[in-house]
Amino acid sequence: MPSYSAPVKDMSFVLHDVLKVEASGTDGYSELTPDFTGAVLEEAGKISRDILAPLNQVGDTEGCVLENGVVRTPTGFKDAWGTLKEGGWTGLDCDPDYGGQGMPFMLNAAVGEVLSAANMSFMMYAGLTHGAYSAIHAHGSDSQKQTYLPKMVSCEWTGTMNLTEPHCGTDLGLLRTKAEPQSDGSYKITGQKIFISAGEHDLADNIIHLVLAKIPGGPEGVKGISLFIVPKFVVKDDGSLGDRNTLSCGKLEEKMGIHGNATAVMNYDGATGYLLGTEHKGLRAMFTMMNEARINVGMQGLSQAEAAYQNAVIYAKDRLQGRDVTGVQNPDGPADPLIVHPDVRRMLMTQKAFIEGARAFMLWGAKLVDDAHRAKDEAADGLISLMTPVLKGFLTDKGYDCTVLAQQIYGGHGYIEEWGMSQFTRDARIAMIYEGANGVQALDLVGRKLAQDGGKHVMAFFAMVKDFLAEHKGNDDLADFMEPLKAASKDLQAAGMWFMQNGMKNPNAALAGSTDFMHLFGHTCLGLMWARMAVAAKAALDGGTDDPEFYENKLKTGRFYMARMLPETGLLLKRIESGADPVMSLDAEAF
Repeated sequence: MPSYSAPVKDMSFVLHDVLKVEASGTDGYSELTPDFTGAVLEEAGKISRDILAPLNQVGDTEGCVLENGVVRTPTGFKDAWGTLKEGGWTGLDCDPDYGGQGMPFMLNAAVGEVLSAANMSFMMYAGLTHGAYSAIHAHGSDSQKQTYLPKMVSCEWTGTMNLTEPHCGTDLGLLRTKAEPQSDGSYKITGQKIFISAGEHDLADNIIHLVLAKIPGGPEGVKGISLFIVPKFVVKDDGSLGDRNTLSCGKLEEKMGIHGNATAVMNYDGATGYLLGTEHKGLRAMFTMMNEARINVGMQGLSQAEAAYQNAVIYAKDRLQGRDVTGVQNPDGPADPLIVHPDVRRMLMTQKAFIEGARAFMLWGAKLVDDAHRAKDEAADGLISLMTPVLKGFLTDKGYDCTVLAQQIYGGHGYIEEWGMSQFTRDARIAMIYEGANGVQALDLVGRKLAQDGGKHVMAFFAMVKDFLAEHKGNDDLADFMEPLKAASKDLQAAGMWFMQNGMKNPNAALAGSTDFMHLFGHTCLGLMWARMAVAAKAALDGGTDDPEFYENKLKTGRFYMARMLPETGLLLKRIESGADPVMSLDAEAF
């Protein structure tokens, strides 16, 4: 059975050596001392190691079962859910007015990686609830907040988002679910939603569904979409649960992965719903939840890569196979361990360099969220809006690739279910699809985010990189970090300029290279993170750290990324500059 250990030391390095969170001035960050964050992450690590990780294969093997309209979660999930609730983990960064602890999103993101790495399908129940909480918190009336949020913060009640229908996914303008106004101010919701994660289960007393629907007579397309709170059990005026609403789980989907999470087909048969926010402005309210979810899905790509990598390292050190070509390393055994072989090292280093860079990128993104929300920093808000499709798309694409590399290190055993490695690959695969498929993230980045607010946010990013490089110009000890970052930034700027020059006259020219651009942007961001980590590691070594090996290894890993992975930006730029013709020239009938 695979194991998992929280990478607390590496997280602490990013939080305190690189981002210097406690001295950053962001509201609430002064409390994030190394002792405090270390204690929180260590405790989350114990829950992950001792409770959640052992249930990961259980959830994968048993799955969820639908019987007579009731969904049973896998063995042990209920008890683990109780542990999560009792420890207050579900409300870590939620509003204290509704029972939350009021911690920064940054800490919640770090804890989220630890818990998700141990058991992604289990943590989806809590993650979706948090997203629904955020939407109600941002757009709900005072009455709605008082009615739903305390129970959702504690996860006595859970939440979902209901967008997709059998005939429409990304193109929500096609949705057919209706919301008929009633004389008491409520609505009758009728329609079918599919792919609803955590749509029905036995972990909570109530499930609060957020459902997109159209009010008859409203505008056509997406302009006529509204968002509704539709509880599984109608909540009485005194807060107690009333009658079962007229909604049901029609079936559970048979999926490639995340078997421990109930992915439901939800049928609404005139169910009682309550408008959340303003009529016909449902997408605005839903995107509060969606944007949070996209950042957290990027975290899922990172978390599965980390869990798979940890087990691949253990196997590579234990498995004896072949001899080191430079000389026997294990003379007392029949063969040397796998880890002596350069190609195995290549696979491990690729995973390690991506994971550590991605973790820094994710936590930096979480800081932008805090700066935007807590300090009302418009620049941070614009920058995280730009970065959201990159965080989601790049980290899940590359995170999945890392799980495949980890599986490959096991050879044939990686393909055998009892070793558990295929689960990481199967679970990570969904992260590239849900909350907006990665191709859609790339289109959003190129089609909307680059030009947002006159392009000032992407220009701010370029200026950030330029200023960082200028600050460290002439530092020969870090030239092997700064020069590759400079080259990657130039590639990214050249790609953006190419879009400006060619995209208007031929939109397909830009869209054909959108995924390449998203990856180019992602690599550049990780290059910036690695350069910042190199500065921090060098400072620690120069300052006489008591753990020089950690910082020396950080520099070695970073040099691998800069030398072996970051130069991919040049290839991606060439693909972008090839335009639309290689992609679009073949007639549809010729496929």
